[in-house]
Amino acid sequence: MSQLDAVLAHIDDNLDASLERLFAFLRIASISTDPAHRDECRRAAEHVRAELAGLGFTADVHATPGHPVVLGATAGRADTRVLFYGHYDVQPVDPLELWNTQPFEPQLETLADGSKLIRARGAADDKGQILTFLEAVRAWKAVTGALPVGVTVLIEGEEEVGSVNLPAFVDAHLENLRADAVLVCDTNRWDDDTPAITTGLRGLVHDEIVIRTADRDLHSGLFGGAAQNAVHVLAQVIAALREADGRIAVPGFYEGVPEVPEDVRAQWRGLGLDAQTFLGPVGLSVPAGEKDRDVIEQIQSRPAFDINGIIGGYTGEGSKTVIPAEASAKITFRLVGDQNPANVRDAFRAFVRRLIPADASVTFGSGDGAPAVSVPLDSPWLAKASRALADEWGRRPVTIGGGGSIPIIATLKHALGAEPLLVGFGLEDDRIHSPNEKYTLKSFHKGARSWARILQALAE
Repeated sequence: MSQLDAVLAHIDDNLDASLERLFAFLRIASISTDPAHRDECRRAAEHVRAELAGLGFTADVHATPGHPVVLGATAGRADTRVLFYGHYDVQPVDPLELWNTQPFEPQLETLADGSKLIRARGAADDKGQILTFLEAVRAWKAVTGALPVGVTVLIEGEEEVGSVNLPAFVDAHLENLRADAVLVCDTNRWDDDTPAITTGLRGLVHDEIVIRTADRDLHSGLFGGAAQNAVHVLAQVIAALREADGRIAVPGFYEGVPEVPEDVRAQWRGLGLDAQTFLGPVGLSVPAGEKDRDVIEQIQSRPAFDINGIIGGYTGEGSKTVIPAEASAKITFRLVGDQNPANVRDAFRAFVRRLIPADASVTFGSGDGAPAVSVPLDSPWLAKASRALADEWGRRPVTIGGGGSIPIIATLKHALGAEPLLVGFGLEDDRIHSPNEKYTLKSFHKGARSWARILQALAE
């Protein structure tokens, strides 16, 4: 039996103990956005530190102006060093009445087909994913006493609220974070039997439009037809931001947007993801993006603009005949390629200002954001991980773009000069950020085995 075979056997034989460790982690209600859970976030950080220390890492909990960061490191047999990133914080559980189980009392459920899944908040995002990596580390340490490569682990507690304090932490600890590659396990595989490596993450700009007109809400019978209505103005602005063909109308918005190579597009088309398979399960049928792009391109390689919420006027029960004096909308842009977040924000604001009529004014929100992240398709790290995943899953992994954003990955890439390697084992139906979040036992078990193989591959 080779060393790797012995490591994989150790993972298999100790799966129950691995689940117990995961369940202990999942019981911590580390909701970062809610100040009432500050102590639980601290407890989660201490839990991660203790886990790392038990694996032979030098590990510490570092205070930030928000929730603490855990940083640990251990040596490996090869000179190569990797940085593994994850987050211990989770989303709120509301609405609680839609959960079939208590969100912080993890359950192992057996489905009708005999498959099993782990049900709890954080099961897939991101505690279960973190543990796939740590259990692979545990197996290597138990079987051989050392890891194939040096490993630094960075686990934060504010990913779900924008990682607001992590960039400053990274700047202050650059020397301790130096690595040849950044490993991230906060993404999905393609389907239940096909692994995936995410080679691009969309960037993000989020902002808020606030329209103000009169100095107070007005009686619509007395002023209707003569006074500016803040909701009308906001609606006109929103409508103007998107063209009939689905393109975003902001001048200069598409600067830096690359075309996907034809061979990659051909691979994507062969995956069978169309409007019916992607939108059908959520009750939709017609792609709303650029009309000349396939749905898989719309979500993986093209930028997007969305209204996330609108507030204005009377929203209580019954009617109140007013002309609203204020209306606002929260918006996000998803960016790709070399789109510059600051340039996009400035162009968007200039476009909106030109649309504001007399007797109306506009102000904006924070307008912060992060650039997109891409991994060269000829990256040697990508090739090594691809071979390791193929060995575990019996088929080559799909290289895909990620529609979501993990803003800190761009920070780590540029600050450290290290390529990210995004290998996750979640599934699209894991219900992250929703009631009844789950992570399949297969995801957890084969995720740990996959990382064990990848760690060896990265040392070769």
